[in-house]
Amino acid sequence: MADETAPWQMVEYEGFEIHVALMPKNEPDEGNASYAPPNEANNRYTYVGYVCHPGADPSIPGHAVPFHADGEESFASKDDALYEGVHVGRSIVDGTHPDLTVLPLVTGGV
Repeated sequence: MADETAPWQMVEYEGFEIHVALMPKNEPDEGNASYAPPNEANNRYTYVGYVCHPGADPSIPGHAVPFHADGEESFASKDDALYEGVHVGRSIVDGTHPDLTVLPLVTGGV
């Protein structure tokens, strides 16, 4: 999905899998003078994720519903970012997310 090198964490929920990968908000960049080393207190985290049926291949179009943190949203800890990522994934499965749904996964037969 979005970052193939990120360590993915998976939660099973209502017959789906919610996969979330956490990453530092301010990635190291040679041209980024505002980058803070990971040991500084102002380090923030974000997430990317996807929802799929168990065993589905998310690299195949239509087999997963990808999601990510909105814009400049960031979290003080990895645990906070993971909690929010799983919460968003659950809202997609429950049908309460305002923009994303698992309906194509269900009606598409994948």
